[in-house]
Amino acid sequence: MARVKPRTTLGELAKRLGGELHGPEEQPVERPVPADSDDPAGLAFVSSKGFLEVFERSGAGAALVPGHLRPSAKPHIVVDDPRAAFGMVLGMFDRPLPLNPGIHPTAVVSPEAEVAPTAQIGAYAVVESGARLGPGVRVYPFAYVGEDCELGEGTVVFPHAVLYRDVTTGKRCAIHAGAVLGADGFGYVWDGHQRVKIPQVGRVVLGDDVEIGANAAVDRATAGETRVGTGTKLDNLVQVGHNVRIGEHTVIAAQTGISGSTTVGNRVTVAGQVAFSDHVEVCDDVVLGGRTAVIQNIREPGEYLGFPARPLGEAMRALSLATKLPELAARLRRLEERVRDLENE
Repeated sequence: MARVKPRTTLGELAKRLGGELHGPEEQPVERPVPADSDDPAGLAFVSSKGFLEVFERSGAGAALVPGHLRPSAKPHIVVDDPRAAFGMVLGMFDRPLPLNPGIHPTAVVSPEAEVAPTAQIGAYAVVESGARLGPGVRVYPFAYVGEDCELGEGTVVFPHAVLYRDVTTGKRCAIHAGAVLGADGFGYVWDGHQRVKIPQVGRVVLGDDVEIGANAAVDRATAGETRVGTGTKLDNLVQVGHNVRIGEHTVIAAQTGISGSTTVGNRVTVAGQVAFSDHVEVCDDVVLGGRTAVIQNIREPGEYLGFPARPLGEAMRALSLATKLPELAARLRRLEERVRDLENE
């Protein structure tokens, strides 16, 4: 049976959002859109004068606006906080990926696995011996859940995600497509002739409400645990090395790499392509700008940037001076020539 896409009207949305409608109640709304969209059935949001001007020029059908910003003629709903209201609209239009109830006939589930009656397992997924899937767990097609993994209530494993073994998640975690949890940590020793692999026998533990982005990797600990704390979100293509410990409610953007045995605190914000050396510690409430290199401990909350990581103000001054280096080098050469001339007189 074909799925029906969500749709509503401006009047219905105004009631649900507690907003004040200026426009036709029956105008259809079929999807949320950006302010510059030309979709007449789309609903945008406006949070500033600049966005209002963009919306006025666009073909978007309607917008959520604050009380102090009103379009001249286009339909709109006045709300206290357009961004928050737009978030509610996104939730109304969100559609989970389809998944069969129960266990699909083509799924391979070990008889030694424990699967809650309300869990769902999609086509060609594999659940190995000793795995435990809690209530409401969803495992999508072609995912792999290895031996002795434990998935907490409401956790979702998207297509082609891989949990090697001994991976434990809290409640309501999301493991996106292509992510790999529990692969070997990157550990080798030089024996005088070649690099010998160090066995990696630890595990991966996620707290509640953790999200692991597509094609991210969280390596198994050499011994003990690699841990990602409650509420932490990892973007696509993030690499977390063996025995790393990430605190609670931290966010880490794409292409960041965290080397082994590093500790990242609570409520840390990490921008894209940040590099962490091994065995460093970053305290709580730190913000790391894009491409920052953390090669030593950061013990004070604040904003940091650069290579190596420095307090933001210091880093910005250094960047400003760097743009003047060619001019300063030319001045230095002229001074050196002047000194030589004086010495030769």
